[in-house]
Amino acid sequence: MTLLFDRLDHWAGWRPDDVAVTFGEQAFTWRQWRDRVLRLTGALRGAGVRAGDRVAVLDLNHIATIELTLAASALGAATVPVNFRLSADQIRYILEDSRPVLLFIGAGFSDVAHGAGADILVPRLVVLDQYEPFLAAGQPDSGTSADPDDACLVMYTSGTTGRPKGAELTHRGLIAHSAACCAAMGMGPSVTTMVAMPLFHVGGSSYAQVGVYAGARTTLLREPTPAALFGAIAAGATHTFIVPTIIHGILAAGSQAIGAFGGLKSISYGAAPMPLPMLRQALDAWPRTELVQVYGMTEISGVATLLTDAAHRDSGHPERLASGGLPLPGVETRVVDPVTLRDVKPGEKGEIWFRSAQAMRGYLNRPEATAETKTADGWIRTGDIGRTDDAGFVYVLDRVKDMIITGGENVYGPEVESVLADCPGVSEGVIIGVPDERWGEAVKAVVVREAGAEVAAEDVIGFCRGRLAHFQCPASVEFVDDLPRNATGKVLKRALREPYWAGRERAI
Repeated sequence: MTLLFDRLDHWAGWRPDDVAVTFGEQAFTWRQWRDRVLRLTGALRGAGVRAGDRVAVLDLNHIATIELTLAASALGAATVPVNFRLSADQIRYILEDSRPVLLFIGAGFSDVAHGAGADILVPRLVVLDQYEPFLAAGQPDSGTSADPDDACLVMYTSGTTGRPKGAELTHRGLIAHSAACCAAMGMGPSVTTMVAMPLFHVGGSSYAQVGVYAGARTTLLREPTPAALFGAIAAGATHTFIVPTIIHGILAAGSQAIGAFGGLKSISYGAAPMPLPMLRQALDAWPRTELVQVYGMTEISGVATLLTDAAHRDSGHPERLASGGLPLPGVETRVVDPVTLRDVKPGEKGEIWFRSAQAMRGYLNRPEATAETKTADGWIRTGDIGRTDDAGFVYVLDRVKDMIITGGENVYGPEVESVLADCPGVSEGVIIGVPDERWGEAVKAVVVREAGAEVAAEDVIGFCRGRLAHFQCPASVEFVDDLPRNATGKVLKRALREPYWAGRERAI
């Protein structure tokens, strides 16, 4: 198997009449799903999509995003799932950077697409209300012009420069990721996966590809609402990947919700820190459900390390609850002194590096940024400070990068701080991540007022909300007379964070 479509083709031959995917009222067998993707491949070719092109989707979760990933990649093209939570200006930047030849727009997103200049930047727009006719009009086409190292997904991640970067994920990388996840989690045709994460996140799109690889039945949720989550479980979902925020909500909803969620055989979680009190509550709440923690990043196609349910419940090593687990099969790990670039010993802190076939090809249009993250010999620098123990378990402790993870979304300082700098009454300001029991981390602004200004916290938050995605905006504001700085004038964010993280097992 060398291309994403190959696995769909495999299961269509072996299990043609078994249900492969459900989305709302739609359900397709493996044979039907293969036929749909072949037609979509033909429709894309007919619309002018060629190798090296990109096709974008702006919508909540939709079966089109998964089908486009399979079909466009068969032509050597890549799909760009656009984060629908972003502002029009942010979406405009992604469209300018990725230059898709087609943009599929979901119901309710026409205004933001127009505000982003989609009708000027993209040669052809397709409203998803017309997706089925678009697909049906295609002549079946098996593609064949793709290479395993072609990009098939471009996933945008926030960057330290204040602008998101498009990580180019390849057939080879996604297949390696799927194979490793299936091996580590024991996933196969008997599984029904519930894809609840947004498809613009690797926890959505990569997890969907894991299901295709496994031959599992995939249940795609439009949104992870309580009704959708519990409905999918009642209909037979056995496995899912979610962020700790959802687990927090279920645990807070009471015994009926907890019992219903316990119908799952396996709950994988990650993309944001899980507070240990919440994790211990979850272990008590679901004694017969496997809890699996994963740690990784977009640039490694998703998961790099995994903490099994057995390790969660190992009374002999309770400290491992604070770890990200062991590397997946095929993933090499180093902990490196970020200054000398020499490996440190187990127990010592350093930057976590990974090397695997799962690694991205690079950042689209960003050779310098690629070189900063991916070494010449294939190591991915995570930007996370951590350590390993003698058994190889990976512990994530802090960050090299100026990044906050809130509810599974990455927030980098420069983009938010450039907005803070324009806020009336603000002389200067920075953001830090502070503990939050629901979101893992919350964004806090630390602000110095201009002399004589009477700007209040609600003014700062409101100003940011008018210019940024909601998850990027400060949830709280602290006003100070001066920001702490080192000898070169750099703001000491760690000093600002320390009072909030004191006494916790990890600093993120």
